[in-house]
Amino acid sequence: MLQLEDVIAKITGIDRGSALAEAVNGRADIMSLTQQTYVAALHPTDPGGLSYVERAAFACRISVLNSDREFEAHFHNLIGDNDASGARIADIGFVGGHDVRLSALIRHVDLVAQNPKNATEGDIKRLQAAGVSDADIVRLSELVAFVSYQIRVAAGLRLMRDLA
Repeated sequence: MLQLEDVIAKITGIDRGSALAEAVNGRADIMSLTQQTYVAALHPTDPGGLSYVERAAFACRISVLNSDREFEAHFHNLIGDNDASGARIADIGFVGGHDVRLSALIRHVDLVAQNPKNATEGDIKRLQAAGVSDADIVRLSELVAFVSYQIRVAAGLRLMRDLA
C-alpha cells in the first residue's frame, strides 16, 4: 500500500504537542481510517476506469467547488504540472468539451459535490449512456463522497485550531 503522510494533519497545520494534536490523537482510529480511505480513493491498487490523474483532477475540482485552497493545491500537486488533461478537468470552467464520457463524469462530480440531494437515477443512466461502467460509477461516487468528507473534517479541525 502506498504510504503517504497524514493529509488532513498537514493541510490543517496541526502542530505536534498542541491541544488540537492531543484531541486528534484521542481519535487516532478515525484519523487512521481516513488516511487509509484517502489512499484507497486516490491511489487504489486497481484504479479501474478512473485513472490516477482523473481521480486527482476530480478531487482538485471538488476542492475548488468547496473553496478550499489547501486541498486544491494538494490535489493539483498530485495531478502534476505536465498533465494538461488533469489540469483541464480540475478547471471548473471546463465541462468536458466533445468527450461524452468526460462531460458526463464532470457533470456528475459537480452535481454530487454541490447538490447531492438533486442526484437522481437519471443521472446514473447518463453516466451509463456515456459508457461509464457501473463499477466506475461506484468508484466515482466513493471519490466524491470521500473528498467532500475530508474537506469538512479539515474545516472543523481548522476551526478548532483557530479557537485554541
